[in-house]
Amino acid sequence: MSKVVHVTDDTFRSEVMESDRPVLVDFSASWCGPCRQLAPVVEALAEAYDGRLKVAKVDVEESQGTAMRYGILSVPTLLFLKRGVVADQLMGYVPRQTIEERIAKVL
Repeated sequence: MSKVVHVTDDTFRSEVMESDRPVLVDFSASWCGPCRQLAPVVEALAEAYDGRLKVAKVDVEESQGTAMRYGILSVPTLLFLKRGVVADQLMGYVPRQTIEERIAKVL
């Protein structure tokens, strides 16, 4: 079972903003090749950091309000939130090690 929480405009506040743990949010789209490449990395990170980091996925086509609110102009974009505040951001496909370095900063 996937540890990644699928989030929409309606659930973003409760799942991400009000989370008691830091959150990695993957903004992606089904038509995006780099997003599909990054998906297994995000899944693996959700498993590896279970209990310490919440991992959420937002489909920018389905949740345009949230994407606009955070200024998401390209996908994939990863946001790292701590206590509801954006602490860091990565754009495009990046290796797992790079993402883990950013996770270490928010944990």
